[in-house]
Amino acid sequence: MKKAWLIFGALALTGCANLSDMAGEPVAVFPVAPEAPESWAAAGVTGEAPEGDWLAQFNDPAMEALVAETLQANPDLRGQYFTVQSARAQARGVYGRSLPNVTAGGSAGVATTYNEALDERFTDPTYSLGADASWTADLWGRIGKGIEAAEATLAATRADYDSARLSLAAQTAIAWTDLNEAVAQETVAVQTVEARERVLKLTERRLARGLTEALDVRLARSALATAEASVASRRQARGNAVRRLEILVGRYPANEIEAPGVLPDLAPIRDAGTPVMLLSRRPDVAAAEARVRAAGLRAEQARLALLPSLTLTASANTNETDLGDVLDPTRIAANAIASLAQPVFNGGALRADRDAAIADAEAALSGYAANVLVAWRETEDAIAADRWLARQVEAQQRALDEAVEAEELATRQYSNGLITIFNLVDAQTRRLNAESTLIAARSARVSNRIAFHLAIGGGIPGEPGSEISDIIAP
Repeated sequence: MKKAWLIFGALALTGCANLSDMAGEPVAVFPVAPEAPESWAAAGVTGEAPEGDWLAQFNDPAMEALVAETLQANPDLRGQYFTVQSARAQARGVYGRSLPNVTAGGSAGVATTYNEALDERFTDPTYSLGADASWTADLWGRIGKGIEAAEATLAATRADYDSARLSLAAQTAIAWTDLNEAVAQETVAVQTVEARERVLKLTERRLARGLTEALDVRLARSALATAEASVASRRQARGNAVRRLEILVGRYPANEIEAPGVLPDLAPIRDAGTPVMLLSRRPDVAAAEARVRAAGLRAEQARLALLPSLTLTASANTNETDLGDVLDPTRIAANAIASLAQPVFNGGALRADRDAAIADAEAALSGYAANVLVAWRETEDAIAADRWLARQVEAQQRALDEAVEAEELATRQYSNGLITIFNLVDAQTRRLNAESTLIAARSARVSNRIAFHLAIGGGIPGEPGSEISDIIAP
């Protein structure tokens, strides 16, 4: 399997380099993409690509349920589904137009004749039946190339649909993570208000006993008001996070989803596959590859349009006054014609169409190379970020532990009159900032882990190999 992936990568990056100009005219040559390394540069993570449900590592049933709801109810995904259905119907239409075209018709009427000798008019029924057929032979494979191009376009839209599903799954998981971060930050802000209320009461008691000045009370009240403003800001952020999530899952943004404010602890990234393996996993890369194939086939189709075309036509008809005679084979007149047409002069339109199709194919190839580079960068970013975010979380946890101890010590010392309220407020602010930063770092690591699985084309959680018709009913 690994050898197959390596071959696939080599073909994708070098075998599709630049299309030659089919008219023999010079074409500028540009590099497509750099050669894929054997391992990721960020951290040397190599091996088999991770398999299975990547959501399971977060041990969060609520996250899994929200992702499943998104894949069923998101309106953007439903629109992408019908884009696939449209491409499928168009591919069927292209194939259908390659088959013989047969039309049939019949009519019934009345014919009136005048007999001069008898001076009488006679009315007789008349019946007619006709059929026409035409078919353009695929002498050079032009029609077949069109069918293959339509099939490649269908494959690209199907891959776009898979990419949209994976992206929405990741967006939902990240939105749920953001909501939990917002809830956790709100909890910290509320706890800070409670702590500063206790400091204010302590300061007011000290003032009553003549142990401090009114300035300390003013400062304590100011610190409490600042903390209350922080709570309001955090609650606004939580509401916004809920509504973003509700839109993703296709609900009305009513700010009704509840979250526990818990963020999971993660193990380091161990397996990521290789840069070459990535090309066979990412649906957006598969879509770009399918578009390269479709554009190349259309370029070949445009070239073949310059060659002669052979069309066969046939017709049969009869016109009788007796209904039984209409179907009499001896009374049916038929003809068949074969015509060979060669474009002679059309103002250069066909050659221009060919040149445009070739340029479109080159553009599609460049787009594929850009997709590959972006896929590699996103994976390298996620691998490197996981290592640094893990270190941030560890260091910030130590900073929080020290800040909590410092706040407790400052509270005792202020109660005993050993330090000023400035020292106490500063210690509380440091604890607040340390806890808030730790929550943000843990949330960033979870979001980065989700982005990692999106970057490596991790598949749709819980639905391996599911067909499009199994996900959204037409």
